[in-house]
Amino acid sequence: QHLSKQQQSNPEKKPHKMLSLGSGGGKTAKPSFVSYVSPEEIKKENVNDELKPHLLPGELVICEANTVVKYSREDSLQRGFYGKLVCTNFKISFLSAEQLLDEVEQSYRNKLMGENDISLHCVDQIFGVYDDKKKPLLPGAVKNKIPEKLLLYCKDFRVFHFGLRYTKEEDAKRLIRVIVHHCLNPTSLKCLFAFSYVGTAGGLKVGPLGIEGEPPTIMFETKSDWRDELDRTGGLLTYRIISSNENYKISTRLPQFFAASVADDDIKKYKGKGIPLWCWSHPSGCALLKMAAFPETVDDNTSQMDKGWIDRQFQVLGETHPLNHTIKTEILSATLPTLQEIQASYSRFKQLFLPDNAAEFWESDVKWLSVLENANWLEIIRQCLKKALDIVECLEHSTSVVLVEENCSDLCCLIASLVQVIIDPHFRTISGFQSLIQKEWVMGCHCFLDRCNLLRNNDKEAPVFLLFLECVWQLLQQYPPAFEFTETYMTILSDSMYIPIFSTFLFNSPWQRDNNQMLDEDRRMRSRSLKLPSVWEWSVQFENSVQALFYNPLYIGKPKPDRFRRTQRIKPQRQMSLPSSPSYHSRPSPKKGFFREETDHLIKTFLGKKISRWTPTAEDHSVNNRLFYENWCSKPIDHHGLLLPLHDGPALKIWGQRYLRWIPEVQIPGGGLTTTLNKACEIIDEIKTLQTKVSQCLLKRQPSSPNTDVFTPFHQSSRLSSTFPFGTLRRQSIKPRIPVSTNLSMSFGSMENLPDDEEDLGLL
Repeated sequence: QHLSKQQQSNPEKKPHKMLSLGSGGGKTAKPSFVSYVSPEEIKKENVNDELKPHLLPGELVICEANTVVKYSREDSLQRGFYGKLVCTNFKISFLSAEQLLDEVEQSYRNKLMGENDISLHCVDQIFGVYDDKKKPLLPGAVKNKIPEKLLLYCKDFRVFHFGLRYTKEEDAKRLIRVIVHHCLNPTSLKCLFAFSYVGTAGGLKVGPLGIEGEPPTIMFETKSDWRDELDRTGGLLTYRIISSNENYKISTRLPQFFAASVADDDIKKYKGKGIPLWCWSHPSGCALLKMAAFPETVDDNTSQMDKGWIDRQFQVLGETHPLNHTIKTEILSATLPTLQEIQASYSRFKQLFLPDNAAEFWESDVKWLSVLENANWLEIIRQCLKKALDIVECLEHSTSVVLVEENCSDLCCLIASLVQVIIDPHFRTISGFQSLIQKEWVMGCHCFLDRCNLLRNNDKEAPVFLLFLECVWQLLQQYPPAFEFTETYMTILSDSMYIPIFSTFLFNSPWQRDNNQMLDEDRRMRSRSLKLPSVWEWSVQFENSVQALFYNPLYIGKPKPDRFRRTQRIKPQRQMSLPSSPSYHSRPSPKKGFFREETDHLIKTFLGKKISRWTPTAEDHSVNNRLFYENWCSKPIDHHGLLLPLHDGPALKIWGQRYLRWIPEVQIPGGGLTTTLNKACEIIDEIKTLQTKVSQCLLKRQPSSPNTDVFTPFHQSSRLSSTFPFGTLRRQSIKPRIPVSTNLSMSFGSMENLPDDEEDLGLL
């Protein structure tokens, strides 16, 4: 056993104590094995002392401790590795020569973070185990007594168990205090590791690069970026590119450039409040817009002025449309959960996926469904999908929609982005999806710094961006051929939120990013500014072989036109035809420029009591919505067209790869979506090879080098499981409740070992 390796230890410990082979505070019975080898009898030689952590530019070691045991979750915490636990200003890292010898080749490697590395901002909770009792460790509350075990719960759902029984007392005490301080204590923006990392690297900016041949990600930092997007959507409404906020002269809560239909003087007067900002144009001429509400005021005169201003803006939007056109305002706070409710629901939900040991997992499995329902997380996802579906219906019926929120930076970003993914196939490609996040989230001033809690100000934390990824993942599972990216891409993107290096998730607004990237005067580099890398610079984290996992082999790419060149905007396939039901055709068309104001009671329910809703009220809206949905379902699915999400109960699933990848009990050896994708890669590779041979025969050419621009099967040396590429099957020491044949332990790229029937699975 690995724990029988001879290491240095603390001579003050009793020689007959067992090597912390407990359950980490769980309710399981204590193991019967006891080690009778005392620490005094262990050799003094320790190869782990010579191990050095891999440090990034600007990364410094704060403290370290030897003779730490990292328990293996795959072995139900009954085996582990001796090593060194190191804390730097960027991460917590466990180093072990024993584990290096035991490791197998991994297909997923991050240049910034190793398998046993934890970003300080990824640590969610810290517990100490005292006499088999788990107690939380908080800043300033670390007791003099050293815990037997240190438990780290991470935001990416990893759980680390470190045994400190044989660590020197002073080293262990200092290590715990440093980890608790740097992981849980509030900090300031300039103390984040990103500024040390980029500053030491000399302000290097790689640029938003990807795999060769991939279209670049549009960053929406220039006027030309916005103009290109306006031209691409080609709506009938004309919007101007506003540059009056250049250098943030008007408002720090607006990007330097954006699209709107108001005059510059009006923007200066209201500082971005009450201004419908353009998000996306529909081919029918309507548009999706978003707007920040005016702050609440007790002055009735000011309130009436603000209300009149908004009314005029909506009037202008309606009159500029050449056809009968209506506008609907969607007050998101009236129909969607608050940020506090989203955070509370997610806090309950994530506890399902953080079991300490196998016994705790099986104990929670009995009441898993009831706990899942009480968490209400799937219900919040359903509400967001339903709201996006309602807005899509309005756009498809030539009704412009204005999303309204207090600051226009949370739920507006979520719903606006989700609607565009549903309607526009461009945003289902990797470059398009990344450009969408840049446009609606980064330039939309979403408060990533506060919502990700990077400064540990818990009262502002809310997983709004993660909720958006959850909704997109539901669409990806329902319509796999419609998306160029895989769930692996989305999982890695969610993990990158807690690596404090990328400017994408580091600031609350573009102004804060640009303002904090300026170097101080005493650095004598005032002419330069620090350029923090974007998360879209995937080469910073991964080699091309890992980035290849981002691409979906089942994706049906849109064929490029060969002979026909479009000279004008044509209604694309994603614009579905309206239902032929009489209820649609019998609905009266509103008059041009006519808007009906709803009652003052509904107006006062909104924040500033100043926003009115302009929409033709239909009593049979739910019936029309159902007809709209049923008509779409009756037609063949166009993966380059409109994709309406299935949002009823059974259609919603758990994002298994993100939440279950570190739990050994739920791994499926030789199964899961990985098996399907692996087989698809093999088939695509074979088709490409046959096409090359046919082409050579027809053209009577000499055989050329094989085409490398194909989807290749996964590595032969790894063992396939449902958690690929994150989990590996190193050993099978856990006895499953259902017998499983060893035939399921198969290598990547080899489909020959798959069981043919239930008898081979050992289920009969």
